[in-house]
Amino acid sequence: QVQLVESGGGLVQPGGSLRLSCAASGSIFSIYAMGWYRQAPGKQRELVAAVTSGGSTNYAASVKGRFFISRDNAKNTVYLQMNSLKPEDTAVYYCNADLQLFSGRRYDYWGQGTQVTVSS
Repeated sequence: QVQLVESGGGLVQPGGSLRLSCAASGSIFSIYAMGWYRQAPGKQRELVAAVTSGGSTNYAASVKGRFFISRDNAKNTVYLQMNSLKPEDTAVYYCNADLQLFSGRRYDYWGQGTQVTVSS
């Protein structure tokens, strides 16, 4: 019914930048919040950044000032611009969308995850 397809992960040196994208497709009536979470080995999944349909944003303290989330409502796509990357940013990054289907039901969907590795 709904797919979230992520792209943009990879290997980058400390201090470098990456841009993640996540496009939602399917029987989507409306998308409320979209966000990015990450999970490092041996750690719990944590919120990195989120953005509402109105454009309000929320960031984890550890990424404030370095990461920037944005969305294109016409394309049902959310982006995460990651700057000044640190080794501790290494994790699998997951896209999340809180959305309503044409059936009227509201669901929380997850992407498949994309690996981000920060290493010299």
